[in-house]
Amino acid sequence: MKKQLPNILTYSRILVIPALVVVFCYVGSPLSNWICAALFLYASVTDFFDGYLARAWHAHSNLGKFLDPIADKLLVVTALTLLVSAQRAALLPALAILCREILVSGLREFLADLRISVPVSTLAKYKTAAQMLAIFLLLLGTETGGLFSVQLLGEWLLWGAALLTLVTGYAYLKTGLKHLAQN
Repeated sequence: MKKQLPNILTYSRILVIPALVVVFCYVGSPLSNWICAALFLYASVTDFFDGYLARAWHAHSNLGKFLDPIADKLLVVTALTLLVSAQRAALLPALAILCREILVSGLREFLADLRISVPVSTLAKYKTAAQMLAIFLLLLGTETGGLFSVQLLGEWLLWGAALLTLVTGYAYLKTGLKHLAQN
């Protein structure tokens, strides 16, 4: 069971995606913002723990290596698409994030064929944290009971994540182009 838990967490993250869409699109109460934010928070936490547990318990699997990045990207793409379509997130930073995810995925696949691993940089981890927090706050929406503007903070964090996206995406691209020129 211990060896399967990281994959189970990944599966659960994938299952959150349709639930997020249904609640966001079809539940019309202010409570739906809190439910969506809670679903996204759960998925973000499982993203951390599935990798952590796989490393700590030496429970790596080919299926996990395949599904984990797909689950992450599906979750982010879905959440950003929902937020942009509802005009709760700006299109430009969302596009920057989505384009970078596609670029890095393609680059990692290309480099994997060359048996070259590109480790995740510390800056990319900060980008992911800013991105996840931004999406979480934007999913909360504007009904935050008189607290400071969660929406504005989410928007600023999304722009910050987009900036980090461009910086880290460029670094990955530079690495990939170096290996491309060698072959």
